Order: sequence, then structure tokens, then C-alpha cells
Amino acid sequence: MKLYITAASPYARKCRIVAREKGLADRIEEVAVDPYANAPELLACNPLVQVPTLIAEDGLPLNDSPVICEYLDALGDGPRLLPEGGAERLRVRRLETLANGALEMGVKLLLEKRRPEQERSPSWMVRWTANMGRALDALEAAAPDAARLDMGVITAGVAVTWTGFRHPDFDWKAGRPKLAALQSALEARPSFRETAPV
Repeated sequence: MKLYITAASPYARKCRIVAREKGLADRIEEVAVDPYANAPELLACNPLVQVPTLIAEDGLPLNDSPVICEYLDALGDGPRLLPEGGAERLRVRRLETLANGALEMGVKLLLEKRRPEQERSPSWMVRWTANMGRALDALEAAAPDAARLDMGVITAGVAVTWTGFRHPDFDWKAGRPKLAALQSALEARPSFRETAPV
């Protein structure tokens, strides 16, 4: 299998963590690409030219980190990171969606900050910052537990680390001691240490 990534992408990091947790890392070639330069090999398998993109074992290209992670979860060894059904699956998906939402707001904010100053929208930046904070507050209230590793917990850990990495002026730890503890516990795991954003 082949996984197209950028080293700083939180969405790619989720997939890389799942690959390691499920014992699949040695079966996946990680290929760093520049999606903003329309990397030809990425464009050939993903018309949106986005990372992560996984070329599955049967050659099928898979896009979007939740889809890729679900595929890897089913393919790999060990306990399922995404329960197969029922209330527990909804609980995990809810956490994953909240964390993905925080990431989405953070990515929008980052891209807006990269635009020339005269092209930036202060009102959207305020809104995305507020939305990101509210999503993190909801995750804090949900109190994800690092000892109960699942896709919601992994995504929450990835989200807070990436937020601190890309938005150092946003104090995500303030008032969120449970998320701070979660981050500390998760970043000690080999799968997280090996995929730290750079």
C-alpha cells in the first residue's frame, strides 16, 4: 500500500497513527508530496489533490482520513478502533467528528492567515477561532480517555497537538485540563512520537 502524506497534515497523521497501532506500518509506503504544487502522483489518484490518500491493497485509491482509518482498522490486528455498530460506535464517531471539526476550523484559519493581509477576512477568522474553541470545549466535556484508545481519542489527541503546533497564539490548554492530560498521555505512545508534526 502507498499513503500520500505531508509531514504536518493532522489528517495524514491520524492515518499514520492507525497504521502503527494496527501493525500495518511495514505494509505501507509513506510518500511525502506537495498537494499545493499539484504533485502529479497525487493528482493521478485523487482529483482533489489532497492528503492523505491511500492506495489500498487492491489498488483502489481511498481519500478522506475517516475512510482510510476505517479501512486500516478493519485490515489490521488488535482491537477495533471504530466499533462496528450501536451506541458505542456513535459515541466514538461523535468524538471523532468534534475533533475533525476543530481541525477543519484550524485549517481554515491557517490558510486565511497565509493569504496576503489585504485579502484576509477578519470576520471569518474570528468565527473560525470561536468555532475551534467551542469544538475543543465540547471535547473537554466529553473527557476522552487515553487508556481507551479509539478513533475519537486518537483524533482528539491529533487535534490538540496540531492546534498548538500551527496556532501557538491560541492557548488551547487554558480551561481544558482533561485534553491537556490526554495529549500528554497520547504523545508518549510510539505511534504518536513517530508521527509528530514537523
